[in-house]
Amino acid sequence: MIISASRRTDIPAFYSPWFMQRIRDGYCTVFNPFNRKQVTKVSLLPNDVEMLVFWTKNPQPLIPHLKELDDRGFRYYFHYTLNGYPPELEPKVPELHDRLETFLQLSNLIGPEKVIWRYDPIVLSNIMGYDNHQAMFEKIAQTLKGSTQRVVISFVDSYRKATSQFKQLAKQGIYIAEELNLEAIEDIVRTLVSISKENELEIQSCAEKLDISPWGVLPGRCIDPLHIKRVFGIEVNPTKDKNQRPECGCVQSKDIGAYETCLHGCRYCYAGTLQAGLRHHGRHDVHSSSLIG
Repeated sequence: MIISASRRTDIPAFYSPWFMQRIRDGYCTVFNPFNRKQVTKVSLLPNDVEMLVFWTKNPQPLIPHLKELDDRGFRYYFHYTLNGYPPELEPKVPELHDRLETFLQLSNLIGPEKVIWRYDPIVLSNIMGYDNHQAMFEKIAQTLKGSTQRVVISFVDSYRKATSQFKQLAKQGIYIAEELNLEAIEDIVRTLVSISKENELEIQSCAEKLDISPWGVLPGRCIDPLHIKRVFGIEVNPTKDKNQRPECGCVQSKDIGAYETCLHGCRYCYAGTLQAGLRHHGRHDVHSSSLIG
C-alpha cells in the first residue's frame, strides 16, 4: 500500500507531530470526505506501507523526524511546491528564500531523486504575468540545479472553491486569467521546457487536460511506479487510481489527509479556504487517530 500524505492538506507543514504519533501507533483513521459516517482504519506499519509520498509547501517541521522514519524502515519521497507567488495569492506560505533553503537542505539529506519540484498550478494574473513566471521559474530552477531531477507543472483549474476565491480577488483589483488561449500556453510551456533543459531537469505535467506534449512536456504520474522502481528498487501495483481525476496517471494510494484543514490559505486552492482550515484546525488533536475530530 502506498500512503499519500497528502493531496488534501499539507501534513508536513501543519500536522507532523500527529503524523509521527500515528507512525508510532502503527495506524490512523480516515473519514470518507463525502460521507463522514464512513471511517477507514489504515495501517501505518512498515511492513504494510510500500511507500510514503509527501505533498508540501513547507517540509521543515517534518525534517527532524526523517531519521526516525529511516530507522523504522520507511521509504518515502517528497513533492515540494515552489511557485514564488506574492502574498495576495499565497498569504500564509513562508518566504521563498526560506523555502529554497529548506529544499536544498532536504535534498542534501535524502538525495535529489527523492525531492520533486512542483511549479503548479501556473496562475496568470495582472500581478504575475508571463514575464514574471519566466523570471521566477528560471530563478528557482537555477537555485535547485543539481538538487532535484524533475519538475512538475500544470495550469490552474477553475474548481468551485478556487473560482469563489477568484471572484473575491477581483473585488480587490486582482484578476486571474481562467481561460488561456493556445498561443499563450504554448509560449509559456516552450519557455519552461527550455529553462528546464538548461538546468538539467526532466519536465512533466500533472493531470493536465490539454495535451502539451507537442511542446515538450509529457504527462507525468506523481505517484509513479517507474520512478519508485528506479529510485527504491521495488515494484508497486501499476493500476491507475480510480479515485483520481481521469487526467491523473497516478497509481493507487491511500490518502490520509482531510480537506479544509490547510493553513497556507492559497487563493487558487481546490482543497479548501484559510477560514475553513482555521476552523477545522481548532478541532485537531495530536493524539487522535484521525487528523480532525
